[in-house]
Amino acid sequence: MLHTFQKNLFAAIMLVQVLFTFAQQNTGSSNPFIYVNEKDLYTPNGDKFFIQGINLGNWLNPEGYMFYFEKASSYRLINEAFCEMVGPDYTQWFWNEFQNNYITREDILYIKKTGMNSIRLPFHYKLFTHEDYMGNSDPEAGFKHIDQVISWCREAGLYVILDMHDAPGGQTGDNIDDSYGYPWLMVSEKSQQMFVDIWTKIAQKYADEPVILGYDLLNEPIAHYFTEKDKSLNDQLVPLYKKAIKAIREVDQNHIILLAGAQWNSNFSIFDQWDYDDKMMFTCHRYWCGTEQKDIQDFVDFRDKVNLPMYMGETGENTDEWVGKFRVLMEQNNIGWHYWPYKKMVDHAGMMIIPKPENWDIIIKYVESDRSDFAKIRENRPDQILVRKAMTDLLENMKFKNCIVNKGYTEALGMKP
Repeated sequence: MLHTFQKNLFAAIMLVQVLFTFAQQNTGSSNPFIYVNEKDLYTPNGDKFFIQGINLGNWLNPEGYMFYFEKASSYRLINEAFCEMVGPDYTQWFWNEFQNNYITREDILYIKKTGMNSIRLPFHYKLFTHEDYMGNSDPEAGFKHIDQVISWCREAGLYVILDMHDAPGGQTGDNIDDSYGYPWLMVSEKSQQMFVDIWTKIAQKYADEPVILGYDLLNEPIAHYFTEKDKSLNDQLVPLYKKAIKAIREVDQNHIILLAGAQWNSNFSIFDQWDYDDKMMFTCHRYWCGTEQKDIQDFVDFRDKVNLPMYMGETGENTDEWVGKFRVLMEQNNIGWHYWPYKKMVDHAGMMIIPKPENWDIIIKYVESDRSDFAKIRENRPDQILVRKAMTDLLENMKFKNCIVNKGYTEALGMKP
């Protein structure tokens, strides 16, 4: 009788354990990370997670148009112009203060307050090397910034997608990757190895960090200009992704890896032959298109084909009306989004506007002037005192307390400014 009771008790205990394990697997409660289930993302407690957030563009990857510059369109060219006007020492100080002031705890808390649930953090690969970038050559600089953002996002309750916006050699071949005008990453073994090594270092450090949603390996790879002449460039992208994924998975089996299509995150035909796993998703970008179903149908078709999530890593830079209509279109198609950008000086199409400093037009005039030789630099160089004052004012104006809330843009995103 006792033996039978013990057998039944043991069987009951085993059944409870099996049911508990099953419940954990189906609710995700045993997993502290955002996870993939077919076309959707889920939180650790099993709730569907739909990405709604903003890009912290221009902070760790300065772009010329956000300074009202056209010719100096990337960090390298902006830095060169500043050095010509005020010298390398002042420029170095400026960039260090720029990083300290552009995104702060107050910015992150505000993003959460609007109703958003996540951010995308674009960064330059040089922040993880000894190469000079934004005022220093500390290979730990990138980790310091990410650690700070993670702590703020943990406090606020936001998730983070890490985005390598500027890769070794350049992955795009235009100003957005701060390159030398060609996607050299696709043809350089040295650059590819550095790309893999940096992502491995990042994944190793953050393998157990649940605030990070995933790793966006490459922003907008291979601009269309180049494939018009050399279609073989696209053939290099998937092998590069596979190298990086293999290295990342050796140190981090927890995080989602996000894969961008070629030609500005728009061409997903390169992925036709691949065995996907359940910790991958895809990221598309689209600007200046219509707001009808046909304008994103190619992304929907690919998403349905591979049965994995698709999300819009970047869009925006348009009127409030367009922003709102495109957001609704994406939400109707179960495509999460991070609009671009959170903050900039140009006074439209961003959540926050940085007031333009007095005398900033003097800087613009010089940057857009003919600086093709040293004689022209000497001839056109503006008054250093005025330039330094304008640069210092910009550092003050970019602080959260001095920025202007762009109410229309934020409301178009369905958020509360």
